[in-house]
Amino acid sequence: MCFLFSKNHCLHCTSPTEALYICTLMANDNKLAAIIAHCKEYGFIFQSSELYDGLSAVYDYGQMGVELKKNIRETWWRSMVYGNENIVGLDSAIFMHPTIWKASGHVDNFSDPMIDNKDSNKRYRADHLIEGHLAYLGVATEEIAEHPMMVAFEKLLTENNFEGIKQLIVDNNICCPISKTCNWTDVRQFNLMFSTQVGSVAEESDTIYLRPETAQGIFVNFLNVQKTARLKIPFGIAQVGKAFRNEIVARGFIFRMREFEQMEMQFFVRPGTQKYWYEHWKQVRMQWHLDLGISANKYRFHDHLKLAHYADMACDIEYDFPMGFKEVEGIHSRTDFDLKQHQEYSKKKIQYFDNDLDENGKAYGNYTPYVIETSIGLDRTIMLVLSEAYCEEDLSTADKQDSRVVLKFPPKLAPIKLAILPLMKKDGLPEIAREIMKDCIDSFHCFYEEKDSIGKRYRRMDALGTPFCVTVDHDTKTDGMVTIRHRDSMLQERIKIEDVKSIVLKAL
Repeated sequence: MCFLFSKNHCLHCTSPTEALYICTLMANDNKLAAIIAHCKEYGFIFQSSELYDGLSAVYDYGQMGVELKKNIRETWWRSMVYGNENIVGLDSAIFMHPTIWKASGHVDNFSDPMIDNKDSNKRYRADHLIEGHLAYLGVATEEIAEHPMMVAFEKLLTENNFEGIKQLIVDNNICCPISKTCNWTDVRQFNLMFSTQVGSVAEESDTIYLRPETAQGIFVNFLNVQKTARLKIPFGIAQVGKAFRNEIVARGFIFRMREFEQMEMQFFVRPGTQKYWYEHWKQVRMQWHLDLGISANKYRFHDHLKLAHYADMACDIEYDFPMGFKEVEGIHSRTDFDLKQHQEYSKKKIQYFDNDLDENGKAYGNYTPYVIETSIGLDRTIMLVLSEAYCEEDLSTADKQDSRVVLKFPPKLAPIKLAILPLMKKDGLPEIAREIMKDCIDSFHCFYEEKDSIGKRYRRMDALGTPFCVTVDHDTKTDGMVTIRHRDSMLQERIKIEDVKSIVLKAL
């Protein structure tokens, strides 16, 4: 693990910025720091552009991380799209017409209140600064949102009273963590969208934005999907894709990044039924999380006290991360705001004709559907799964000191499902192992290794979260049986070679 540091560098994290960041995290939470180091050491997640000292709040997924990410994405997609007859998929473009972001409100409203310290030249999000101050004072994480100081901040923010927010910071003697001074600038709003240009000549190009969310791609394709798929309300459109936000103060490893991936589903319903469907999707989405095998006491619903301009109901599913309960998924009743806005700005009719009869026997006719949104961060889900799976176990006995680091992934999420390990690199054992791999490789991800002692190979597979290891030994040549090792219990048992595949498939 990553506990050795030089003045500027961490043993496994060669970026000076990342090293200092991890040092800070270790001071606050050793588990999160250990997870970050583990991800680097075993090929899950790397600091982006690390060769050039890293790019803040941007990360790359390594050979193990990309498999974990793919498995989580596929689990969500199978549950959301394949598990519902009235939900279909979409993959909309990252670049979209700039007027879309005017219609959605992002151009005018997608901003964070920021404040600079004149002595350290560091910039902070005002709410994060206040939250950090309350944590320093010893306020419990779960109590911060209800603290009078945060309540006062939310009220001032709702009123766009930025002078009042600065005065709140000054009156409570909230200092810069770097300079230890309270020499603050005025509070200003910073738009979080990245902009770029489209066109071959810079002087003639048009400004467009990298999408800050994937939802708008669904809304502008509502009629395309509804008509071509011949969908009847209620129905949903699901999408997984990249989004980009110019987070001024990004923190928490992959919890808050500038380039991230969302898994969203917009469910279109008849006006007046939104409360039923809102409650329905709250329970369905919470059950999805629990089906990962995670205890219910690690989750909670958090209802929004301050609703977004488009919502009439909203809540978050929060998970107990190493840094406390934080949002991993949002469920929002967006009313008919989005479709009406795009109808107004595009000057094109966006409505649905409903043939069903109401209680008076009349057809509902044309209307603008309401929308229930479920939006989960794929990267945050990866961090959730890593936080839940990471475990340090002391295996010492009276005769021997021993320990292991193990990732107890649900088998269906594990990057490698089965490791096939010949005891020796000779005597025909590799050939038998290769035959087992040939039989299984089309059904799930297998890994073959013959280097190092079997004990070291077991420990490496534990650290990668591999649920099953099969060892081929000399007895295999005569009895046709192998030893299968279970990751969590470390139980070993002899089974027939022909049973290996079915045992793993059953666990998946």
